[in-house]
Amino acid sequence: MKLLIGLAVMGAASAALVFGSEATQAQSAAPAAFAACKACHTVNKGGRNGIGPNLHGVVGRPAASVAGFNYSPAMKASKLRWDDATLDAYLAGPMKKVPGTKMPIATPDPAKRAAIIAYLKAEGAK
Repeated sequence: MKLLIGLAVMGAASAALVFGSEATQAQSAAPAAFAACKACHTVNKGGRNGIGPNLHGVVGRPAASVAGFNYSPAMKASKLRWDDATLDAYLAGPMKKVPGTKMPIATPDPAKRAAIIAYLKAEGAK
């Protein structure tokens, strides 16, 4: 009987750990729209630069301001500040918004751009 009770308690604890970790992972997971971005960018505080700069805290900061990243001359000269509207326009057409930028990938879907911007804001607040 003690064995059965012990197994039941262990099973419940294991289920709580599995379901609890899934909820935590889901809350912190990037949206599917950010999947392509992850190939070049990180978003964690103090994270490394990759092919693209770390995007932690990008919303509200000036363009070309992450230390240690080699921005294009076009991005350095852009004088942009990354607010919602500027990010939306840039993600829709990086080369159109900043001719000469290094970022080659556009996100034409407005819903995906909105999801990316919301994710960047949430991660930057952590």
